[in-house]
Amino acid sequence: MQHITDLIKYLRDEKYIFIQTHNFPDHDAVASAFGLQEFFKNYEITSYLTYDGDIQRDSLFDMIDSLKINIQHVSRYDMNDKHKIVIVDGCKGNKNVTDLIGDEVGVIDHHQVVKAEDVPFNDIRPGIGACSTILFSYFQDYNFTIPQNVATALLIGINMDTSLLTRGVSADDIYAYSSLYTLSDVRLVNSILRNFIQQKDLAFYKEVIERVIITNTVAYCYFPDGCNQNMLGILGDFLLALKEVDFVILAAKNNDKINFSLRNENNKWNCSLIIQQVLKDIGFGGGHIDMAGGIINNINLFDEKKIYTSFMELLV
Repeated sequence: MQHITDLIKYLRDEKYIFIQTHNFPDHDAVASAFGLQEFFKNYEITSYLTYDGDIQRDSLFDMIDSLKINIQHVSRYDMNDKHKIVIVDGCKGNKNVTDLIGDEVGVIDHHQVVKAEDVPFNDIRPGIGACSTILFSYFQDYNFTIPQNVATALLIGINMDTSLLTRGVSADDIYAYSSLYTLSDVRLVNSILRNFIQQKDLAFYKEVIERVIITNTVAYCYFPDGCNQNMLGILGDFLLALKEVDFVILAAKNNDKINFSLRNENNKWNCSLIIQQVLKDIGFGGGHIDMAGGIINNINLFDEKKIYTSFMELLV
């Protein structure tokens, strides 16, 4: 399948189609899934939005509630191997995308990933800043009107994944942003973008300020008492705002796993490649040149001193 219309033809007679985000979805993942669901409706195709893991950001809950996005945890569905699955903002085979019961027929992603050879339709554009931009392009290419709630979600997704158009932005993202701006509920977009932390989160800011280690232009902090993946990303952006910092490494012990979040603004480094190298044989990671995440599922394989040394050997 070369084009989205090929996938449409394949799915037209299917009764149960699931659009799956990566685990622990963010704004861009949910917006992209919602956009694809609405795009399918133009062809009278019904689909269901699902994810594994947890939704962790209150601002994402606000977006979902405000825009009436019906996305349910996979446990709410009785899936079988005949059901078709399209993965958005993630790729089959990646550790952050659970292999659900069902037949994966499509992947739509913007991360640096290896094409899923056993999936008929792959639309992978690593040069794009947000998966929401890819979904915008479908509406644009086929001259479909974008409903206001969909435009609003996609605009939020682009803003969040590009950090307000300051990270990994392409010309396609800029065009999508400007086009969606006039179609969106801009007040809601601004409200979601401004109100992304709560008072309880201030303790994490205090902890990162007290514990951060800055060597040359690299900032490192480990949270032994836990910090969820989404909050790690927010704190990474916070530290990257320091004039003296070009690269941020954050890690947290969450239950029996270790989560990582990386941020970068130095062109000589690649977050995605670095996290993969550091976690080789003990975990997994991936993402983009300027942002990436990772996880060690077996906490017994985590040695903080060795991990820190591995990062620093690659960066300093």
